[in-house]
Formats: sequence, structure tokens, C-alpha cells
Amino acid sequence: MTTTRRKFLTSGALAAGAATVAAPALAQAPIKWRLQTYAGPALGEHVIKPAIEAFNTIAAGQMEIELYYADQLVPTAELFRAMQKGTIDAVQSDDDSMASPTDVTVFGGYFPLALKFSLDVPALFNDYGLDEIWKEEYAKVGVKHISAGSWDPCNFATIKPINSLEDLKGKRIFTFPTAGRFLSRFGVVPVTLPWEDVEVALQTGELDGIAWSGITEDYTVGWANVTEYFLTNNISGAWIGHFFANMDRWNEVPPHLQELLKVCFESSHYYRQHWYWAGEARLRVEETKLKLTTIPDAEWAQVEAEASNFWDEIAAESPVKAKVVEIFKKYNETMVKAGRPYRNT
Repeated sequence: MTTTRRKFLTSGALAAGAATVAAPALAQAPIKWRLQTYAGPALGEHVIKPAIEAFNTIAAGQMEIELYYADQLVPTAELFRAMQKGTIDAVQSDDDSMASPTDVTVFGGYFPLALKFSLDVPALFNDYGLDEIWKEEYAKVGVKHISAGSWDPCNFATIKPINSLEDLKGKRIFTFPTAGRFLSRFGVVPVTLPWEDVEVALQTGELDGIAWSGITEDYTVGWANVTEYFLTNNISGAWIGHFFANMDRWNEVPPHLQELLKVCFESSHYYRQHWYWAGEARLRVEETKLKLTTIPDAEWAQVEAEASNFWDEIAAESPVKAKVVEIFKKYNETMVKAGRPYRNT
């Protein structure tokens, strides 16, 4: 059979089209993020590294997160601005210590006497509406609030013992901005330092103690080696911490990888919850570096009463703050009415 020029051109074009369709797509370069945590390397081994390693493994080359520890790229107090500008892509931190310019910042970290147990945080965010408020407030400033988690309580670890409120007076304490603002009512002198300088400051006498964490963190990062006493009364039963991302960078990530980020970060929150819960009890019982002290309940009631006044002062600062304080009040009233094991324990 004779192949005509028309048939040749037609069949040739079809073949070329088929070849084009069948050709494999060029591999795309992976999405790369830089994430900085508030935590130093020793603490980061628990609170962030496993989640990042899991994400990078499951993402299978489609996306990769480079992890940086406290102050490695920018100082902790500049984390928010760096993320907002896109200098870094994501952050693990509380709102308070990274100075977020939002109305909810004061509630991040340790809001005095608002939380008793670690489960209070996910309950408040998932069942009492805090998640929606945080997402809305951060969207206003170009940041994606990914999730909130429950971290450790806030206790004092000090060089000299604290057995009464009087013992707090004049103590130079490394703590969070809002916690320091509250504790100053009892004579505490809040001190701000880079996280990695705290241990040396305790050794040189620049600090008298810390109110930054529970006992698990004190042992993990080495602060138990340079302090002597641990006060069992805490100003908060759990730290509210979060994962955030630059909004533009978040929107560039495909939906399936956004979901993977959420799942891996939730796994980090879950790990912290049981790691701290177990550690806070075990280290009090089994370790002896830190001697335990307690302020009697009748005297500590003064701190609880002052916390109520503090809440009302915060609520008066803006409608958003008033809304969050009202949620805290409603939640705690419900827990008290529910009784044991929720409260009165």
C-alpha cells in the first residue's frame, strides 16, 4: 500500500502527540522550609526533632524542613518578625516570648492560674473556641496559626529555698513577659536573657532562679545542676505553645502536605503531653538534685486571688482579651462544678 503525504502527516502528528503525553514529567524541586524553635538542642530532642524527622520521611522528597534551635537564626524575641517577613518560614514557640503583635499574645506561655492540667489546653482550643480566635488574630498579621499544644507547667527552680511568699521578694527570676508582669506583684524581679545564657547566669549569681518550666525541663536542659530547690506550687499547670508559619509560605504548600504538617505537629503536642506528665511526677519522686519546697495552701490562696484581679485587668484592655478571659472563666467554672478529677484535687 502506498502511504500518501496526507496520511503520513496525520499519523506522524498523532504519534508525536502520543509521545508527548507519554513522556514522564520533570521532577519538581522539593519545597524547603526553615523552622526555628524556642528550645535549645537538649530539649529539642524531645519537643520538636522527632516530629520534623517524621515529616521529612513521610514527605518523601516533596518537602523538607530544616530545623534550627533557640537563637540559631534569630533571637527568640525576634522570631515573630522574622517569620512574618519570611526570613524564616515557620516557628515553634509561645506567643508571649516571641512578642507577637496580637491581642492574644498575653495568653501564650503561662497565663497565671488559668490552667491546672495539661488536658486543659487542647480542651480549650478544640472545644471552647480558642483555636478560631487564634487563627483569626494571626491571619490579621500575615501568619498562619497551625495548632496549639499543652506543654509543661511553670514552677520555680531556685538557688535558695522558697517556703513563703516573703521568700519571693527581690528574687531575680528568668521568666516569661506575662508571668513576670504578674509575679512582680509579689516582689519578684523579672529578668530577660537569651535562653542559652540562663545556666551561666545562675552560676554567676546574675539570676536567683527561674520560673520557665516544670521539673522535667529543669533536669533535661541542665538547670537542675545549677539550682538547689524546686517549688511545687506552680503559677500555671500547663504552657500554651504553638506552631506557626508565614501565611504566604503556608499557602504555597499543597493541601496534602499541609495536612501532613498538621498531623506531625499534633504528634509533637501529644508526645509532650505524656512526656511532661510522667516526668513531672517521676523526677519529684526518684531524683534528688532538686529539693522540694511548698508554700502552704492558705498562703498560696493570695496568689490565686491576685490572679483573678490580673485576669480582670487584662480583660479591660481590649474586646478580644475580654472574650478570651471570659472563656477561661467559663471553662474553669465548669471544671470546678464537675469536681474530681477535674478540680478540687
